Amino acid sequence: MTDTAILIVGVGGQGTLLSSRVLGEVALSGGFDVKVSEVHGMAQRGGSVVTHVRFGERVYSPLVGAGQADFILAFEKLEALRWVGYLKKGGMIISNTQEIPPIPVTLGFQKYPEDIDEILSSTVSTCMVDATGIASDCGSPRAVNVVLLGVLARRLDFDRKLWLKAIRETVPQKTVEINMEAFRRGYELLQG
Repeated sequence: MTDTAILIVGVGGQGTLLSSRVLGEVALSGGFDVKVSEVHGMAQRGGSVVTHVRFGERVYSPLVGAGQADFILAFEKLEALRWVGYLKKGGMIISNTQEIPPIPVTLGFQKYPEDIDEILSSTVSTCMVDATGIASDCGSPRAVNVVLLGVLARRLDFDRKLWLKAIRETVPQKTVEINMEAFRRGYELLQG
């Protein structure tokens, strides 16, 4: 079996690192060798954050190169566009529809691209999800990451119980129920 490569991308504070821990735990519990690498960037200032996750029978490097990602899990649309070159042919981008303008946009030096959905969907397989709205309905807009993990889980061959166990053991205890509901809602979406 070849390994599976996933990039998790977002901006600081969106939970990309927690998502990579949940995904890594699921793959490890599923009997795979797992490698995870976190790149923080300017995370504290809303900058880009990317996590590389690879799992398979034997994985030697955590890094996902250009054109190698089976999935890109994007917590913000511009981050999906920024990392699209890392997606392999036949791969899929699963992205939140949220727009978080980067600092050059908020300062008026650049414009936020208006046609990201069209650019992505015309070139690669995409699944756009209002994960922010779903997470808010579940009780916390911070559960965006777990909504998107639910969407991803539907496309990976792991028992749902492994996901629920990993979420229960990884998220803060006071948020377990919200995150379980967020995962369920993402898992049950029939998009993409």
